[in-house]
Amino acid sequence: MTDTTDDIAEEISFQSFEDDCKLLGSLFNDVLQREVGTDFMEKIERTRILAQSALNLRLAGIEDTAELLEKQLTSEISKMSLEEALTLARAFSHFLNLMGIAETHHRVRKVCNVPQLSRSCNDVFSKLLQGGISPDELYDTVCKQEVEIVLTAHPTQINRRTLQYKHIRMAHLLEYNDRPDLGLEDRETVIEDLVREITSLWQTDELRRQKPTPVDEARSGLNIVEQSLWKAVPHYLRRVSSSLKKLTGKPLPLTCTPIKFGSWMGGDRDGNPNVTAKVTKEVSLMSRWMAIDLYIREIDSLRFELSMNRCSDRLSRLADEILEKEASGQDHLESWGPNAGRSQQKFPSQQGLSLPTQLPPRADLPSCTECGESQYPKLEVPVTDYMPLNRQDVQGISSNGSGQSLQIRIANGTSVNSNGSQESLTPRGSSSSSSQLLQKKLFAESQNGRTSFQKLLEPTPPKRAGSAPYRIVLGEVKEKLLKTRRLLELLLEGLPCEYDPWDYYETSDQLLEPLLLCYESLQSSDAGVLADGRLSDLIRRVATFGMVLMKLDLRQEAARHSEALDAITTYLDMGTYSEWNEEKKLEFLTRELKGKRPLVPPNIEVGPEVKEVLDTFRVAAELGSESLGAYVISMASNASDVLAVELLQKDARLAVSGELGRPCPAGTLRVVPLFETVKDLRDAGSVIRKLLSIDWYREHIQKNHTGHQEVMVGYSDSGKDAGRFAAAWELYKAQEDVVAACNEFGIKITLFHGRGGSIGRGGGPTYLAIQSQPPGSVMGTLRSTEQGEMVQAKFGLPQTAVRQLEIYTTAVLLATLQPPQPPREEKWRSLMEDISNISCQNYRSTVYENPEFLSYFQEATPQAELGFLNIGSRPTRRKSSSGIGHLRAIPWVFAWTQTRFVLPAWLGVGAGLKGVCEKGHTDDLQAMYKEWPFFQSTIDLIEMVLAKADIPIAKHYDEELVSENRRGIGSELRKELLTTEKYVLVISGHEKLSENNRSLKKLIESRLPYLNPMNMLQVEILKRLRRDDDNNKLRDALLITINGIAAGMRNTG
Repeated sequence: MTDTTDDIAEEISFQSFEDDCKLLGSLFNDVLQREVGTDFMEKIERTRILAQSALNLRLAGIEDTAELLEKQLTSEISKMSLEEALTLARAFSHFLNLMGIAETHHRVRKVCNVPQLSRSCNDVFSKLLQGGISPDELYDTVCKQEVEIVLTAHPTQINRRTLQYKHIRMAHLLEYNDRPDLGLEDRETVIEDLVREITSLWQTDELRRQKPTPVDEARSGLNIVEQSLWKAVPHYLRRVSSSLKKLTGKPLPLTCTPIKFGSWMGGDRDGNPNVTAKVTKEVSLMSRWMAIDLYIREIDSLRFELSMNRCSDRLSRLADEILEKEASGQDHLESWGPNAGRSQQKFPSQQGLSLPTQLPPRADLPSCTECGESQYPKLEVPVTDYMPLNRQDVQGISSNGSGQSLQIRIANGTSVNSNGSQESLTPRGSSSSSSQLLQKKLFAESQNGRTSFQKLLEPTPPKRAGSAPYRIVLGEVKEKLLKTRRLLELLLEGLPCEYDPWDYYETSDQLLEPLLLCYESLQSSDAGVLADGRLSDLIRRVATFGMVLMKLDLRQEAARHSEALDAITTYLDMGTYSEWNEEKKLEFLTRELKGKRPLVPPNIEVGPEVKEVLDTFRVAAELGSESLGAYVISMASNASDVLAVELLQKDARLAVSGELGRPCPAGTLRVVPLFETVKDLRDAGSVIRKLLSIDWYREHIQKNHTGHQEVMVGYSDSGKDAGRFAAAWELYKAQEDVVAACNEFGIKITLFHGRGGSIGRGGGPTYLAIQSQPPGSVMGTLRSTEQGEMVQAKFGLPQTAVRQLEIYTTAVLLATLQPPQPPREEKWRSLMEDISNISCQNYRSTVYENPEFLSYFQEATPQAELGFLNIGSRPTRRKSSSGIGHLRAIPWVFAWTQTRFVLPAWLGVGAGLKGVCEKGHTDDLQAMYKEWPFFQSTIDLIEMVLAKADIPIAKHYDEELVSENRRGIGSELRKELLTTEKYVLVISGHEKLSENNRSLKKLIESRLPYLNPMNMLQVEILKRLRRDDDNNKLRDALLITINGIAAGMRNTG
């Protein structure tokens, strides 16, 4: 399976890694000694030693003795009480997580200490110039690059967020412990803090006790931005800029952003009834709220920093205008009384133009330390102490409707109740109209009563622009941001509010305008060194994150749109849309798209599912392309699937525009067909040709989407449908065909890769994946999903995020300027077809055509029990059918990862390779491996999977859990695995698996003394649970083993 260390496993320093593992292990043993006692500690250590001894014997080739030790270990585990089994599972699970913390820490440390990493901007830019690319071409290509990383809520992150944060704190302590200047007392303090963190870990419940909601999932995605990406992006862009300046003489333009971010969290409704139109709107508003909140914090720091008086004439004039406006506004208020003024009625004004009254957080540190001072985010630890509020702290006060507590929202987004407890950073709606009235009253009184008090506390505001003009301009920016944040809070809470666009920031261009003016002023006033610090970082953040941090994609299955059109056409007595042939559908859709009247009557009555679809398009019309990204159609198979969405989108925009009396905000969403099954992938090119042959659609793409067609290809369902090898080849051909189709019509193409974390779902090292795409498919643009545990692994810490962003940039740059080689000769394509066909036939005959396989799968894996994990908001199946066809790809891969058989990633591959080799084409395949990047990466990824597979462990699951009449299936599959290993090694030329990645192999082996007993324990608990399936404690023990094995395998699904 793909390991989170695969991209940079070679960057681990093993001596220091092992030292930290020993330190954490020793401290954990001390904690366990206190928590569980000496007797049980001896049992834990005996289990580990037995597992380590059996592992050493297997590595030495002494299989029989190893098997005897494993049987003894199995016997001892089977005699454990439930309480002992639960404690052992928790102990080994934490051991594996502690090893993961040490791995992460040393990857970060290596990244920081190596002068020039491979695949870094300096490295790749230099090689391209040496390879004949001109400095101008390199510069232009980097500046025009458009990569979007889309974070999804796919349920593969096994750890609770609480535990993730504790792990980050421990990594931070390991980093501090590395400092050479630490005295003896400081080092002892670090050890004491580590002991406290480990104790806290042990005493914290590892399991989620309820499913997250889609809003919870979205909040976790926003936390990744706040804790890591917010710090990483400016640091990454500085690296790109400095490398460009050093090698081409020109820095990266200030508002140029080679990488942006998108999200599916709160927008992906495919098979998830919990994602509604209301949820999508709330998540979008919440994302805007957090963006504004982060900008306010940055503006505070910037106002403190830019205290100088020298400025450009243009900035001076603007500062004068702001002061005059403020003075005239104040005179007007004094003449009419304290409550006068329209803006005063909407939101009681907070003076934002005065000098800062206190040091903003981190304002005493240079901006570079946001990523350089520490590799780990500083975590805000919730406290219950009294917190005095200054004049700008209180953002909203609300009652819970019961009259028992007040909720005060302070500037950092935390809610403090009158009982002292704190709640989530996101504003929540009040529960009754009386609470809304109370909120308004308290809010107004708290603001109006402070006017004179402020004058006592604050220094006199500057009276002329010559005094701190930057602070005056940025004070105006902050005032507008505060109003925008308050507006969003009222919208989130469903409270009525007036709306004047002049008072708020709606687009990133509006926010950039004054910031760029400050930047130009500093540059023209011989203060460029100041302009290129915190201010340039903020400008780059605005250009990257915009007003929403991550634009939200919407996704829905094609059949749901057909159902909506069925309801509409039936209501209008036009027949049933879904019963029409493709040509009739296209004729109807094109005619309606060209028309100017709405299709859907305002008084139409439809069922709840159709209403939800129509409501979603209405929300899309209200939010527009400033907040939302693409509309993705899953299971797309025809041109009509795309036009159906275009029509429903157009109709909703007409309706909303008519109600507002003005055009809808921003533009229409890009409509993106997602081709997932093998059949749909084979038809993808012809579907795109059909679409682009329609005049209306082609003109729409050119006019509204800058001549860009986006197409998504799905790795998960195609892999489950045909097996990994056949799916990889079908995906390669589909991309070639789609690119050719767009080229025929002069339309640019952006391919969107729906990749999972595991190799069975299209995962793998980022660099390798991008470098093995078909030539011409990556022409400076790319979208790709990052899912579940991979989001935390790649972007959870600022320094690892910077490294991943660099890898994306350099890989796309290389694929654009030096595209990977196509197959050298037509014969190679023919051989790929043969391997793919044999592989697919072998895979499907086992998975879909063997009537006993489904029962075998359910017995041999914990698939049925995965639903108790509470790791995602969506169901594990698209439909209620019990067959594998409707099982989602994630639990399919997840279940096989648990048993260490990792079947989805290799099944069928061995048969395909063997069939072609036996026809005398071994030399051809070896040549393909050496010269064709796509074939080489496919074989390397399968080899990586095989290195993680464990036949003795998989056999143990079969022997203990599978009915005797079905064990033959497992026996045949294990032979198939050995066949796959044999032919992969023949083609790669390696003597042993992972010979070309020794670091990864060593990392895997270091986990096995804890991982192998976890698998044996899981088998024992499954046996007991299947006899007593209502035993909640047994279920908890099983879920802890699932967590532990996921930690040991370093991924889930």
